[in-house]
Amino acid sequence: MRVLAHLAKVVSLAASGAPASLLIVSQAFSQSPEPAAREVPARNLAIPTTVSPQMQRIVNGPLRTNWDLLPKTGEEWKALADAGAAATMKNLPAWREHLHVKVEPAVMDGVKVFWVTPEVVAPENRERLLVHVHGGCYVFSPGEAATAEAILMAGFGHIKVLSVDYRMPPEAYFPAALDDAITVWKAVLKTNDPKRMGFIGTSAGGALTLEMALRAKALDLPLPGAIASGTPMSDVTKTGDTFHTNEMVDNVLVSTSGFCDAAAAFYAHGHDLADPLLSPVNGDMHGFPPTILTSGTRDLLLSNTVRVHRKLRNAGVEAFLQVFEAQAHAEYLRDDTAPETKEAFEEISGFFDKHLAK
Repeated sequence: MRVLAHLAKVVSLAASGAPASLLIVSQAFSQSPEPAAREVPARNLAIPTTVSPQMQRIVNGPLRTNWDLLPKTGEEWKALADAGAAATMKNLPAWREHLHVKVEPAVMDGVKVFWVTPEVVAPENRERLLVHVHGGCYVFSPGEAATAEAILMAGFGHIKVLSVDYRMPPEAYFPAALDDAITVWKAVLKTNDPKRMGFIGTSAGGALTLEMALRAKALDLPLPGAIASGTPMSDVTKTGDTFHTNEMVDNVLVSTSGFCDAAAAFYAHGHDLADPLLSPVNGDMHGFPPTILTSGTRDLLLSNTVRVHRKLRNAGVEAFLQVFEAQAHAEYLRDDTAPETKEAFEEISGFFDKHLAK
């Protein structure tokens, strides 16, 4: 039937006096086989000259160490998370100093949090607050290591950020991260106008911002004025084109057979991975607040991000998609001095300024 349909199209084109080149293309297409998986030859990726020197070093770095290390127990996952957190913590004092930000631990209705406050809060942001949920595949970035993105946001955006240090395996499994984030959201709603607040997070945190909106809708809680969802893990069933096209190109996540998808499955603890509270791209996004999404051309989760953007647009939600040249997963969070990092957070800051109530 497919071939007959294209032959009919060729006849129609010929009758209409279409150019010969168009006839040839249509004839060639009509003779092509049914779609099949495409083989792509091995290739070397050139160092991009279209990004800053700082970003060149990041995007051209080797594949993440132990990307295919898959712990079997909660204790093994925790040891890996603690090692990663120790490495992150070495950078944070310099970031806080450079961006003039202070970080203070607290507890809010039983949930550990960090108040991340810039030395100078912009006048338009004095009554505003961002609730931050960190990334780390639902298993990594415990404690103060979770505040890296919040520091960047507070520093570049000159706005106060409340970072949620949600429970993770082996202490707690799905839906603990979402439960803790919603507990904090309920707490800040007691003293803050929801339209003056926003959600922000990247990777698992990017998914959690969407999951929080879905849960808030289900609970009939007020939604924030805007959301910033960075390269969200919006579909942990490993569905999406760039899971294939960017495999072994993304030097952070590397592959769906690597640590991050395994960590998300470990957090899910046997729960259906297609559940919208784990794969929010499957949820009903009608009524969501305006949302800005961030990704990169080498990001394994570029498709996860693009699909959320289309889902939001199809639901009539104002959604803005920024995709950075050459960046793999969340590499706009890697260097506080890179111009691309400043640009990403200034875009996010401008989006919040546009949509949060004054």
